[in-house]
Amino acid sequence: MLYGLLDLSFWQYIVVTLVLTHVTIASVTIYLHRHQAHRALDLHPILSHFFRFWLWLTTGMVTRQWSAIHRKHHARVETPEDPHSPQIFGIRKVLFQGAELYREEARNEETIKRYGHGAPDDWLERHLYTPHASHGVLLMLALDLVLFGIPGITIWAVQMMWIPFFAAGVINGVGHWGGYRNYETRDSSTNIVPWGILIGGEELHNNHHAFASSAKFSNKWWEFDIGWLYIQMFQLFGLAHVKKTIPKPVLVQDKGSLDVEALSVILSSRLQVMAQYARNVVSRVHKEELKKADASYRQMLRRAKSLLVREESLLTPEARERLESVLSRNNSLRTVYQYKRQLQAIWQERTASHERLLQSLQEWCKEAEATGIRALQDFARSLPRYSLRST
Repeated sequence: MLYGLLDLSFWQYIVVTLVLTHVTIASVTIYLHRHQAHRALDLHPILSHFFRFWLWLTTGMVTRQWSAIHRKHHARVETPEDPHSPQIFGIRKVLFQGAELYREEARNEETIKRYGHGAPDDWLERHLYTPHASHGVLLMLALDLVLFGIPGITIWAVQMMWIPFFAAGVINGVGHWGGYRNYETRDSSTNIVPWGILIGGEELHNNHHAFASSAKFSNKWWEFDIGWLYIQMFQLFGLAHVKKTIPKPVLVQDKGSLDVEALSVILSSRLQVMAQYARNVVSRVHKEELKKADASYRQMLRRAKSLLVREESLLTPEARERLESVLSRNNSLRTVYQYKRQLQAIWQERTASHERLLQSLQEWCKEAEATGIRALQDFARSLPRYSLRST
């Protein structure tokens, strides 16, 4: 029969295809990524197994392999050991051949052994899903043919292509190549767009790299993570339990001195603290200096704005030269940039005690207030207000 058991219209076939591929995307982001790889949430066994079964049908991916490869990506991000870095392999290679890079790394037994801990190891995994990973996609083809007839071949082809291109290609490639950044992580991860719908919220990749163990990828009020929406729905029915989300530091009005509590919050939220520094100090001083600059220097200042807040290790030699040229002509910007580096250096003292870190931060605040730069003074005075208490 040409059209199978379900004789649908053209647009109905489109809707069915989008729904089927979206279920696969949800399975990848909720089950493989947030639940298995990062343990950001627990899933009810029924829901967990549904996702595992669906991924066997639509991708043939093995849970242990996917988790191991993704964990290695975080552990070795943008180094020669990163399984799929566009900085190493090039954006074209990762975008269009990301699935091949995945399969190549899946053959690396050391990767699977070292990073694949905690994956399912029940009878079905040992006897079906892992040894017969390719059988699921063949069963999916048969089901598509029975349900949709000849159009089922096209539906199946789109299903098979969706994850290799959008997940292995777009997220692993574009997500480390182009977009916007909320946080200056030491890798080049980006948020591709602020509305994570097409790829289940994975579009918010910079947010994820900043807070890898968070079950929620959106952070700004204008960002939307549809994967998080599904997780919240599952929670309502007792099918999911969130273990961790992005920490939100709190500023309270009745704290006057920098103490261990404030230090602890600042250290755990340092990326957010530095984002505040970029917004409330660097951008503010940059804007003030633009107003005072002559025409020739104003253009240099505009071009240098992003460099002032960029993670220093990611600057190219050309960018460093441009930044130094701007800073050498502006004492205020040079000062706030130096204090930014000093602040970062404090929490990079991994062997220092909390007492030593607290002393260093107190000295930083005292010296920052003595600079006479209003934006820097205001920021230094805000640091003691960080608290674990709610407002």
